Amino acid sequence: MQRAEFNQLLDKLDFLVVQDMYHSTETAQRADLVLPAAGWGEKDGTFINSERRIGLVKKVARAPGQALSDFNILRLISHYWGCGEMFARWSSPEAVFELLKQISSDRPCDIRGIRDYAMIDRCGGIQWPWPENAEVKSPVQERRLFEDGLYYHADGRAKFLFEEPRELPEQPDAAFPLLLLTGRGTSSQWHTQTRTGKSDVLRQLYPEEAYVEINPADAAALTIYDWDRVQVSSRRGAVLVSAVVTSTVQPGQLFMPMHYAETNELTFPAFDKYSRQPSYKACAVKLEKQI
Repeated sequence: MQRAEFNQLLDKLDFLVVQDMYHSTETAQRADLVLPAAGWGEKDGTFINSERRIGLVKKVARAPGQALSDFNILRLISHYWGCGEMFARWSSPEAVFELLKQISSDRPCDIRGIRDYAMIDRCGGIQWPWPENAEVKSPVQERRLFEDGLYYHADGRAKFLFEEPRELPEQPDAAFPLLLLTGRGTSSQWHTQTRTGKSDVLRQLYPEEAYVEINPADAAALTIYDWDRVQVSSRRGAVLVSAVVTSTVQPGQLFMPMHYAETNELTFPAFDKYSRQPSYKACAVKLEKQI
């Protein structure tokens, strides 16, 4: 979804509530109500990271101002909505974790074998699954999924999804003759800079304004030199950026870091039909030098 399309959807809302640690994010700036949330060191609870490891968070500082933990925010919302009785068992973050254990029963992420917070703390985190009848020697060890060769299907076998390579959903043509590629810019940027963009140190390590990398042959044809102002246009919109002439980009292609808001104004909203993973890596554009 492009930034402009997302903002159009927000315009249709009667009332926008945002729960965030920061009031300065673009979405929070548009909110009718901001619920200030506590940071990771300002609340107790658990989290699950990308390697399936359940970790324990311990409060080490009081949240500033009116900020509250996610746990308390949800309890207060339920109270003011008149459905507090539905959250009667939410007596503490650990009680909520016990509920999570129950609903994981007989699922791939079964964690009923984790006795309590103390066990998570003692083990330095525990990877799911960890059912009540877990046969592995210790939850401390690294455990890979499907080590036993069994998968989450009735026959226990893996299923591979594959197709013949397909053409890009939007090919360059006479109106938009160049292919725009997007990706990471530098190690100092992350996603759309909602966090890294607020670091004085990191901001000094990458260009403040968006830029586009151009092959020398394409730049020569358009009489474009380093740091000239150029307009990159796609069927979704047009942005003004600075030019960087480099041979690391192939002729007929451009490259823009994904971290700048301008890049998202151009990309094509394609999705993988199986995983629904967005593919914003390539789209057709045209390039014009600004006088």
